[in-house]
Amino acid sequence: MEIRDGFSGAILVTRGGATVVQASAGVSDAKAGARCTTDTRFQIASVSKQFTAASAMLLAEEGEVSLHGPINRWLTDCPQRWQQLTLHQLMSHTSGLGHWRDLPGFDIDHPGDARTFLERFSNVPLRSTPGSTWHYSSPGYLLAARIIERVSGQRYADFVTEHVLRPLAMASTCVGQAPLEMAACGYREDRRVDVPEFAAMPGTGDLWSTVGDLALYTAAFNAGHLLTARSREAMVAPHASMGGAWGTDGPAVADSYGYGYSLGTLAGHAVRFHIGDNPGYQSFLGWLPGLEATVVILCNNEETNLDALLRQLIPTMLDS
Repeated sequence: MEIRDGFSGAILVTRGGATVVQASAGVSDAKAGARCTTDTRFQIASVSKQFTAASAMLLAEEGEVSLHGPINRWLTDCPQRWQQLTLHQLMSHTSGLGHWRDLPGFDIDHPGDARTFLERFSNVPLRSTPGSTWHYSSPGYLLAARIIERVSGQRYADFVTEHVLRPLAMASTCVGQAPLEMAACGYREDRRVDVPEFAAMPGTGDLWSTVGDLALYTAAFNAGHLLTARSREAMVAPHASMGGAWGTDGPAVADSYGYGYSLGTLAGHAVRFHIGDNPGYQSFLGWLPGLEATVVILCNNEETNLDALLRQLIPTMLDS
């Protein structure tokens, strides 16, 4: 299929395990004259959150963490207002914690390191009573990643690599710093955007991957190659109502949130999905169980219209 003018990135749609759409366009590095391909690695932004949640569930399966116990069991140095929060609340965005810009003076292009950010963010009041309301919070996932580090004794990137990426043979995916090869630079209004410290915020949006690896991950997750059936069911259960917070005017509409997944509809079909938006990048990963279809969109232009791309893909996806 022909991709919309101005698109820079890669797209993959599979149905029943067969490839329906596989396409790429645009430049991965304008200075070097490199083009995007379906093997190009992109920051997947908040699509990374399902990997954070899966990592936490692996520890829960071993009895190392409790989803509903207070986080001060593992984060003994956390501020008083956070001590009774739970991992369940952090991963379902019901902790009451705010998002990046709830920190006064926060600059997404100069976020600082994770430790300093959390120290500053600890002074920000909760937006709501914990457990009562859904409110998207990347800082909540930053805390979840810190719990994974404290409990496992490993850096978050090392834990994800050892326990998720390598077992699933996701050879083109890495965590944290940009890979040395086949990495797409991010762009904003045709200007390169370099914010390595934002991509290094563990657990929030710090994975680099390809459309193929994300389709592989989705298939492996569904087949039970990573987690038990009970853990998978917990991740995709509707823990909190989103009230259409994402996509009310678009083809993908989110009704509720699990752990690292939003649950809703895409073109009238049930879907679990996540969108991502980092400086210079946008992403979408969705699974439609009724169609056995996976949709992956990775872009290195933060102004990409994901809704328009999804609308373009829908006819091909449904008719296959």
